[in-house]
Amino acid sequence: MKEKQLEDRLKNKIEQLGGLCFKWISPGRRGVPDRICILPKGRTVFVEMKAPDGVPSPLQRKRLDELRARGHEAYVLNTKQKVDDFIDMVRGDD
Repeated sequence: MKEKQLEDRLKNKIEQLGGLCFKWISPGRRGVPDRICILPKGRTVFVEMKAPDGVPSPLQRKRLDELRARGHEAYVLNTKQKVDDFIDMVRGDD
């Protein structure tokens, strides 16, 4: 799967759970994660999408670390299996 296909899969599955999956673009702040997943029960998760076997750039890793340091969940997903595992994990909190 290409990155766009993985991103579409994530969006569709989050919406099936009753959540929202917004594309995040932050003018003036490069490196922010691609998606903000707003889940039921007030849970918000940041997701950086990558092509299969892709890895975040140093700036993207810095942004993910900044979010985590402030108590937010932030993940990198780069395979169909990782998207599915992520969905299983957030579904398990219901």
